[in-house]
Amino acid sequence: MEPTRLNIKGEKLRFYRDAEVPVFPAYLAGKWYFSSKLQDVKSPIDFNVIAKVSYLSQEEIESALSAVASQGKERIRETPGEERIRIFHRAADLITEMAEDFADVLVINNGKTRQAAMGEVNAAVERLRRSDLDIRKIYGDYVPGDWSRESLETEAIVKREPVGVVLAIVPFNYPLFDTVNKTVYSTIAGNAVIVKPPSSTPILSLMFARIMELAGFPKESFAVLPIPGRESTRLVSDRRVNAISLTGSTETGIEVMKVAGIKQLIMELGGGDSALVLRDAELTWAAERISTAITSYSGQRCDSVKLVLVEEPVYEEFKRMLIANLQKVKVGDPREEGVNMGPLIDESTAQELETAVKDAVSKGGKLLYGGRRFNRNYIEPSLVEVPREKISELYLYNKEVFGSVALITSFRDLKEAISISNNRRYGLDAAIFGKDINRIRRLIRLLEVGAVYINDYPRHGIGYFPFGGRKDSGIGREGIGYTIEYVTAYKTVVYNYKGKGVWEYM
Repeated sequence: MEPTRLNIKGEKLRFYRDAEVPVFPAYLAGKWYFSSKLQDVKSPIDFNVIAKVSYLSQEEIESALSAVASQGKERIRETPGEERIRIFHRAADLITEMAEDFADVLVINNGKTRQAAMGEVNAAVERLRRSDLDIRKIYGDYVPGDWSRESLETEAIVKREPVGVVLAIVPFNYPLFDTVNKTVYSTIAGNAVIVKPPSSTPILSLMFARIMELAGFPKESFAVLPIPGRESTRLVSDRRVNAISLTGSTETGIEVMKVAGIKQLIMELGGGDSALVLRDAELTWAAERISTAITSYSGQRCDSVKLVLVEEPVYEEFKRMLIANLQKVKVGDPREEGVNMGPLIDESTAQELETAVKDAVSKGGKLLYGGRRFNRNYIEPSLVEVPREKISELYLYNKEVFGSVALITSFRDLKEAISISNNRRYGLDAAIFGKDINRIRRLIRLLEVGAVYINDYPRHGIGYFPFGGRKDSGIGREGIGYTIEYVTAYKTVVYNYKGKGVWEYM
């Protein structure tokens, strides 16, 4: 296997320093900064070092934060909304022009297949172009005063204003799209943004900073600060940061909440979705879609299916169909033709998946398919059958394992299916496959999740439909127009016209 190398071809993206491997600077509110401290960036394909990224000291972080908080939040607020839209559209054009470079980095740094990489690039472009739909939630209200005796001869407007500075904490699995998405909904509302990129896949956030620079975005209003998560506490707790948008694990979310202080929070946290297959489901379709939901990007998605619940009359038939679909998945180097599932992002996740499967088997589960691990972090999609009375004891039931693995069990009636699904600590999404609208409607009503997908697998896409979780799966909603309320604050303005003859009440 040829070692992975990073080779960015587009001249406009040559903002890094050439060396044995490319060395990327941080983006400090308009200034590209090469730190003396560098962090290796490795490819999960073969653990080859593909780049080095400038890691910042607390003094360098303070310099960037000070610039964003003192100048940047004013610059972006004074930039007309229509100009912000034009900047986003120019950025979309630039990413389209350099799509191959962005996709190459996603393949090499994330281990994505070419198809998945281009899908993320296209989603980022569409999110930028659909920024005009976010403004529908920035509009305010008019409140007449004549419905209360105390407020006669007054009136009010209720408007939304930017909170100031948003800290965007980006996950490794969608480093381009999540950087774009969090930037768009924050800055369209008039906030400045500081991006904390993922430590394992930081390059895409820096490439997007270059795109924003070329598109004409106010320089002081945007920063990308590569720092380890463990060193982010001072940034998270700083009072000059007014809102935090985090996509990550539940455990990370809890730590952020402990130190953040009084801030507005948007958090998409742990998931691992349930898929419910009813007795009248189209089984061939359901098996295909659920197989994709388990294996897409090696299961490293918040909306990946981790629990499959099948009604007893069709359980055995559906189980055979699902195994047959999983057998079609080819695991390997994502650059090779025919491979549709690449490596996990690191070796520790593969080890956790192996341990979790062993835990399930030791407690009465049966490995129906997969589980074979090779080349350190490559592992076949795994399906574990478990008795429903034992399921609550399993690690895989109580903890989201970020890989391609799912539990499968049968249920006797809807009440039992709802109980098994709802008793998990997570509540991101659920999928229901079936035809009886009355039974489906009952499930929709009682499942404790943020979104329900009917006859398809969960996928959040560009956020055209809002997504977000309940319970340990998060706070707030991400989605076009819907996240605006978490990065803005209401301001009520009351006008007093008492005795001015505007109204002459009887």
